[in-house]
Amino acid sequence: MLKLPRFKAAAVQASPVYLNEGATVDKAASLVREAAANGARLVAFPEVFVPGYPYWNWITDPVTGSAWFEKLVRESVLVPGPEIDVVRKAARDAECCVVLGVNERSPVSLGAIYNTLVFIGPDGALLGKHRKLVPTWAEKLTWTGGDGSSLKVYDTEIGPLGALACGENTNTLARFALLGQGELVHVASYISLPVAPPDYDMAEAIKLRGIAHSFEGKIFTIVSCSTVSEEIISAMEKVVPDARARLQRKSSAFSGIIGPDGRVVGEPLIDDEGIVYADIDLGRCIQPKQMHDIVGHYNRFDIFDLRVNRRPLAPLGLAETERVAGEEQVGFSSIPGKSE
Repeated sequence: MLKLPRFKAAAVQASPVYLNEGATVDKAASLVREAAANGARLVAFPEVFVPGYPYWNWITDPVTGSAWFEKLVRESVLVPGPEIDVVRKAARDAECCVVLGVNERSPVSLGAIYNTLVFIGPDGALLGKHRKLVPTWAEKLTWTGGDGSSLKVYDTEIGPLGALACGENTNTLARFALLGQGELVHVASYISLPVAPPDYDMAEAIKLRGIAHSFEGKIFTIVSCSTVSEEIISAMEKVVPDARARLQRKSSAFSGIIGPDGRVVGEPLIDDEGIVYADIDLGRCIQPKQMHDIVGHYNRFDIFDLRVNRRPLAPLGLAETERVAGEEQVGFSSIPGKSE
């Protein structure tokens, strides 16, 4: 008999300790413990929660923002690394899965940062990471794009788990690539972006994308979004005087959990800091798929053919000579960059 997991999920809506990786990973670990104490077996964090989002890209020129880019680089983390280990220990102690957004520093380039989602298992194991494939608009001033090697779904105790960062949840092919690997639990990590056009409701747009993925795939989506704290506003006022007016607009953050019928499960959070909880029963994914199963009977794979390049990309490959059975053999090894 097919038995599917039932569990409680937690979506964190919070601000980092801005541009302070050590304090922010401690906050993340504390939030993991809090959510687990309330019964959560999956804790989802916002995009680049550690150590925060580069808001300066949206409110000033690239030259002025360059000094802030350096601040971000210095507070970004390696994956794996000691900062991630703090959250891994919290996950292990709490026996829950964690998806954590970080600014990931490249081990071979001082000028490369990745927008990365880190997957941690209930035993504290580092399951893997996903690097945002395409930074959105002004974000290109900060982040390097990831490659297809991280477009994966992980087999966990709570079910097949995948995740995308912010605008990637608008990328139909990226979402389908996860669904095609059997994804049933999707984490959609976002940041609050009040600097959107005046007639754009960011919270509603975030919710809409979560609904779209859940309804199309007949799966559960856990949406986790950051908030804009007074600390962030004060920091950005050092960049431009009118930063407060730009960053304090309401209806800019949405966190919640969406069911396979496209409806919100439980009560979401708009703008306020907190944790959203909901009970998930993956058995609820079965009946909707009888109607629309876009990775099964409700598709025409003789007509549509999506191919994903999962080859890790590295800055260079080095030819190395080694002696095997008395003869010199030439082999190639990659310098770790995008593929480490």
